[in-house]
Amino acid sequence: MTNESASYVLSACREHDIKFVRLWFTDIVGALKSFAITVEEVEKALEQGMGFDGSSIEGFARIDESDMLALPDPTTFQLIPWRPKEPGVARMFCDIIRPDGTPFAGDPRYVLRQQLKRAADLGYTFYVSPEMEYFYFKDPQSREPLDRGGYFDQVADVASDLRRETVLALEAMGIQVEYSHHEVAPSQHEIALRYTDALTMADAAMTYRLVVKEVALANGVFASFMPKPIQDENGSGMHVHQSLFKGERNAFFDANDPYHLSGIARSYIAGLLHHARELTLVTNQWVNSYKRLMPGFEAPVYMTWARRNRSDLIRIPEYQPGKEMHTRIEYRSPDPACNPYLVFAVMLAAGLDGIEKEIPLPPPFEGNVFEMTSEERLERGIGILPGSLIEAIGEAEQSSFLRSALGDHTFESLLKNKHIEWERYRRHVSDFELNEYLPIL
Repeated sequence: MTNESASYVLSACREHDIKFVRLWFTDIVGALKSFAITVEEVEKALEQGMGFDGSSIEGFARIDESDMLALPDPTTFQLIPWRPKEPGVARMFCDIIRPDGTPFAGDPRYVLRQQLKRAADLGYTFYVSPEMEYFYFKDPQSREPLDRGGYFDQVADVASDLRRETVLALEAMGIQVEYSHHEVAPSQHEIALRYTDALTMADAAMTYRLVVKEVALANGVFASFMPKPIQDENGSGMHVHQSLFKGERNAFFDANDPYHLSGIARSYIAGLLHHARELTLVTNQWVNSYKRLMPGFEAPVYMTWARRNRSDLIRIPEYQPGKEMHTRIEYRSPDPACNPYLVFAVMLAAGLDGIEKEIPLPPPFEGNVFEMTSEERLERGIGILPGSLIEAIGEAEQSSFLRSALGDHTFESLLKNKHIEWERYRRHVSDFELNEYLPIL
């Protein structure tokens, strides 16, 4: 923290009549945590951090080592537009540190920072842009959609004003939006955020989810980022566009390559494909995530890459002449209920692993992989993502790569959390089982 950044926060608090500042941070599964301090405590918080009980936060600490400090990042200071303006409310994201001032290894923001440092040491800046889909419902109990519209529908899009209000709130908080629209499923929507560096984007993604929900609540409806809330409709994804830059140059671009991809980009893609099964516990962390990752619902299942085909795990958006800066790859399996800090961290780690080890990239597949037989896929060497949470857990447990990317604390805490979730799911007797079996068995 510089004196200038701290001075800016204090000056902004005075200028906007701020009384409360919310300190935000994220637990291991990506839930936003918050506590408020008064403006009188802001200077101390910026210098020393504010203490809290880490043992009460999912994936943080044991009870015998629970003391933590939330150290605000002054560059993330923003007014909260849906709160009263006089006196106003602001927020800052925090890095979590121990009382001795050392970073807490289980802080998702720290995990991402570590991978960004690894990229920076190689001369790269990591840029991302997630397409985060979500649903509006009349209430959380009935899951009744607001409309029956489809992709880009205008007439049936009764929630366009909700999106408009959400976009305005995001922009008021310094988050740039590229576009918004109705998605494929009834009452499903998307707001795409403009490309930026990965740490800024992870903070923006957390803010985005909260803003969508707050605007919905203020208008008497319910918004959900659950991956698959409606059985026979498409689920919600978080397609992550990503690239590496060296200074002002896009390291993914090569004018002489048929796909306009550099050797760096090809190795990066190879790393993602090589580690895709190991990554899936992070990119798709819930039992419900695997109800979305099924053939027939526009979600990728098979580990292929291509230029035009949206059924592939990795898609290369079409190159537009004169727009070399836009060359990127799109990783399509994550869902919007993930922890964006950890997802960006493990994707970057996989890509860098591909670059450093020069992992060979298999040929692209431009056909419809869903129409191939299992024998044909086996012959082509096309792998498949885990089909359930327990399968993803098994892949992750054996992965020295994932342990290294997340760090021991986060790796072990995440596995423990997911084992508990799977056991709770196994014990649950569903309505399907009761309706299907009780009358006949």
